[in-house]
Amino acid sequence: MQCRLYYRRVEEGKQYPVLCRRLASLNEEFISHKSSSAGFDYTSGKRIEQKLLDYNQEAERFGGYAYEELSEVSPDHRHLAYTMYDKDNDCFKLFVRNLDFGLLCSKPQADRVSNIAWAKDGQALLYVVTDDNKRPFRLYCSMLGSNGEDVLLLEEPRENIYLNIRHTKDFRFLTVNTFSTTSSKVFLINSTDPLSGMTLVWECEAQAHCIIEHHQGYLYLFTDAAKQGHPVDHHYLLRSPAECSYSPRKWESVFVDNQELIIEDVDFCDSYLVLIVREGRKYRLCSVSLPMPAAKASLHLKELNPQFLSLPDHVSQILPGPNYDYYSSTMRFTITSPLMPDAIVDYNLSNGKWNIIQQQNLLHERTRVLYGSASSVNISNDFCSSNAGEDHFWNDLSEYYACEYYDVSSHDGVLVPLTIIYSHHRKKSSKSPGLLHGHGAYGEVLDKRWRSELKSLLDRGWVIAFADVRGGGCGGRKWHHDGRRTKKLNSVRDYVSCAKFLVEEEIVQESKLAGWGYSAGGLLVASAINSCPDLFRAAVLQVPFLDPSSTLVLPILPLTPADYEEFGYPGDIEDFQAIRQYSPYDNIQKDALYPAVLITSSFNTRFGVWEAAKWVARVREYSIYDPRRPVLLNLTTDIVEENRYLQCKESAMEMAFLIKMMDS
Repeated sequence: MQCRLYYRRVEEGKQYPVLCRRLASLNEEFISHKSSSAGFDYTSGKRIEQKLLDYNQEAERFGGYAYEELSEVSPDHRHLAYTMYDKDNDCFKLFVRNLDFGLLCSKPQADRVSNIAWAKDGQALLYVVTDDNKRPFRLYCSMLGSNGEDVLLLEEPRENIYLNIRHTKDFRFLTVNTFSTTSSKVFLINSTDPLSGMTLVWECEAQAHCIIEHHQGYLYLFTDAAKQGHPVDHHYLLRSPAECSYSPRKWESVFVDNQELIIEDVDFCDSYLVLIVREGRKYRLCSVSLPMPAAKASLHLKELNPQFLSLPDHVSQILPGPNYDYYSSTMRFTITSPLMPDAIVDYNLSNGKWNIIQQQNLLHERTRVLYGSASSVNISNDFCSSNAGEDHFWNDLSEYYACEYYDVSSHDGVLVPLTIIYSHHRKKSSKSPGLLHGHGAYGEVLDKRWRSELKSLLDRGWVIAFADVRGGGCGGRKWHHDGRRTKKLNSVRDYVSCAKFLVEEEIVQESKLAGWGYSAGGLLVASAINSCPDLFRAAVLQVPFLDPSSTLVLPILPLTPADYEEFGYPGDIEDFQAIRQYSPYDNIQKDALYPAVLITSSFNTRFGVWEAAKWVARVREYSIYDPRRPVLLNLTTDIVEENRYLQCKESAMEMAFLIKMMDS
């Protein structure tokens, strides 16, 4: 089968992208949206681009905007399965499009779909639907081209059990995960015969992250489940023969535990295993040749002669790409950094070269685009981040901006990682305004990637800071657990400690510090404002979670076990008391001078707009009125993240608000 390239591009003046594909062999330097002749090869006289799906047309069907959650091409490249958000019915609808003719298939079409996975080489599609409370609870199999009804493979009636499905990278198996707060199970389905039943291959007590891959007769399990009844702080990799007669199945550790080198993520292709690892704050990307030795004992990573791939300085996160071609030795990753626009990079694992496929070049006001020309360099097979003299390949901004790291002592002596960036030329000692980002929930890594809108602040001498407070994902499971439920106040106190550190160390001028939080990060920042309103001059809260007492006790919105595990279950007296302690709405100070606050929310957000409206109203009622410190509420009817024009407008408004408040 010829190699096909799939990509999205935005046509001039259009709101949403177009999904396209072409054969890779026809034009290596093809850039579809760089010239008016896009899609036509004048040398061969043939059209080389096929438009598969125009999301601008989809928007006309779905209330004026196109919000796609899932999208997957079948293994035979004949069909595209995708889900679009229907705001009138508040659910995601499943559609399958025939890519040869560009037409929608009559089946499957389903509402409330949360997961999809292809089977039988594209002849069958498995999908999971949710109940009225948005809990994934039914698994169906649809045979394309069949007139029969879709087959119900599994139904979970228990309200605390959730379903999830995915296929292995080689499409040999499908895995069905069922999980709750008290158990996790993984079942295996033969992809060639999805109606043949499910086999239990893994189960453990308590909820755990479990991803299974298959490679040449072995199942590989990447998990953070407890070992022999003892909780672990990080993920690890297990393997077991796919054809196993033991019951229960025996799993063996692939690597010896190494607290100095933490495995954050893994990805497979036919010839290589790629590991995303972390040493302290430093991320690394390395490849290991497959198959692995059939050793019964666990191995040290160094025994496998890992090849460490070239990376820029100050990497904050490495995200695997789709890497859809299992038999390709080229794998794609997105590299993020506070000092560099996101770089989508292809690493050729067989010859040690890498290509930047897409990255914005702010210095030349242009963007390197998909499948355009890019420079290649050899990797360094050592522990260096990048080879000397090669930094210019990454389009980083270290010549203009600096990145520094600190460990801030919190209220209980725990050290909280703090990252700051600033302009070499604009920062003024002890007189700089500052913006402190925080999230601290669900064990998620704080997003520290470069954001172009922050350039306007940096060039005005601002310091941009990121506090990796407890509850987030920078320090393993314990770091997450120490900032949730009854320990949620640790997150708030960590954030306040970082804010005080910036002021006391004269990194940021006193009375010129602002806070910024999104969703659960909005709860964090709002709680910090309640704790120390005089510490902040301004704050921006995006779609914030501000009234957990009401939402968790009387859940108008659908909540998951992860929400109760994160913020507390109000049926538990200790959890309820903790909720009332950190709840932003319940702890607004009376007769205090609050900072200026801009709250942005949407009628389509997961957290209802009434939370933001209630908090704003009470702050205005309780706090001391100061026209120089307004408390503003901005509501939209659209999903901002899916509307690029509205997103730019919102960002501009936030930056203007912050600059105005610091100058007033």
